[in-house]
Amino acid sequence: MGKITGFMEFERIEEGYKPVSDRLKNYKEFVIGLTPEESKTQAARCMDCGTPFCNSGCPVNNIIPDFNELVFRDDWKNAIEVLHSTNNFPEFTGRICPAPCEAACVVNVNDDAVGIKSIEHAIIDRAWAEGWVTPRPAKIKTGKTVAVIGAGPAGMAAAQQLARVGHDVSLFEKNDRVGGLLRYGIPDFKMEKTHIDRRVKQLEAEGVKIRTSVLVGNWPEGSKVINWSKETISADQLKKDFDAVLLTGGSEQSRDLPVPGRDLDGIHFAMEFLPQQNKVNAGDKLKSQLRADGKNVIVIGGGDTGSDCVGTSNRHGAVSVTQFEVMPEPPKEENRPLTWPYWPMKLRTSSSHEEGCTREFAVSTKAFKGEKGKLTGLTTVHVEFKDGKLVEIAGTEKEYKADLVLLAMGFVNPVATVLEAFGVDKDARGNAKATTDLTGGYVTNVGKVFAAGDMRRGQSLVVWAIREGRQAARAVDEFLMGQTGLPR
Repeated sequence: MGKITGFMEFERIEEGYKPVSDRLKNYKEFVIGLTPEESKTQAARCMDCGTPFCNSGCPVNNIIPDFNELVFRDDWKNAIEVLHSTNNFPEFTGRICPAPCEAACVVNVNDDAVGIKSIEHAIIDRAWAEGWVTPRPAKIKTGKTVAVIGAGPAGMAAAQQLARVGHDVSLFEKNDRVGGLLRYGIPDFKMEKTHIDRRVKQLEAEGVKIRTSVLVGNWPEGSKVINWSKETISADQLKKDFDAVLLTGGSEQSRDLPVPGRDLDGIHFAMEFLPQQNKVNAGDKLKSQLRADGKNVIVIGGGDTGSDCVGTSNRHGAVSVTQFEVMPEPPKEENRPLTWPYWPMKLRTSSSHEEGCTREFAVSTKAFKGEKGKLTGLTTVHVEFKDGKLVEIAGTEKEYKADLVLLAMGFVNPVATVLEAFGVDKDARGNAKATTDLTGGYVTNVGKVFAAGDMRRGQSLVVWAIREGRQAARAVDEFLMGQTGLPR
């Protein structure tokens, strides 16, 4: 490594944040990235560990020690080449990935992990600034055609990989813009959409035909989608027109909370709330927007989506924001000898929490209360684990005032209509049934139809979506050509 004793000499350097008072005024990114010198110092902490567990901790298997070494030696151009060799969109992961690579870092055994995510962020931002990120169109075309359904990170990654080996790729998206949950789920203050837009331009320059506002399959009238499409195309037509079809849609069926009072006005899924603000930020005109101004907001669900609802509610000007989590409060520090190199269970406080939020753990909602059809509050009870089950604790009922409740309890499965339209078998959780075997992976029970991303594995991280998109592209290429040179 560049500096053998760096991990003993230098401390971890965290990325900075703009003050809360400033960032609550807008929806712009507020993370202050590392300077080149700080990145070099942080990269020096990457030790000569022999077995870099960070590589396997990262779902796309980023070659982390190598790009750390290159940053330490100020060879940024080769650093982005190494980073791009495993990750099509490091500007996405460098902003919103929870960094399982850092949990697996060998330095993390008894010290603070190397700031891998911040180094990745610095590499890709510099690469764009220097003009090193350019289209890489195929030199030879294969004459094969592929339809990729769903333009989130899995679909984008698959489309790019397939186009670069010469296939004619059409990327279909039911919404009016590319990006999936990156576009309409992740708030702009975590990732501005210009990062997606410039990748769209790159995809188009590489030959990918992008068709937005196209709904694939037969959707029932009144289905809740973010933006109704202008055009519908059948599964049969796609199978007829293309040599291979890859399904990369998201896991969009939100988990509901069927308790008394659920039908009151004022209770909404997170994915009814978050996309509207992103559309407004993009300049769209909405007839009405679901907002938190002047309201007592309760977010049910303690994950990242719930945190996004907290940050957006505070920017709206909510009177109060409270977040419920049904699980017990995790420890502030993980038991490293027990959990390393795996993802640890510990209390995580997001930047949105720091902006203003009351967090309640081991809380279950029993009923919603209202007057004249409108939400006014809810009743909760504390719960605990007994014999592997969550049970209510007698005498812990509590009333909360609430004008707006946002359900952010995750997603259970993809909307079934696409899978049903293609006749794809589903697993026990309602996802597309397809394996990740080295040979024949990602293929469904339907000839020449493949599935990857959240549609196959269920709700997951953007880095897993990119991995599955890349691997599925390899499987599709091998299916079309009999062999493949794409990386797995």
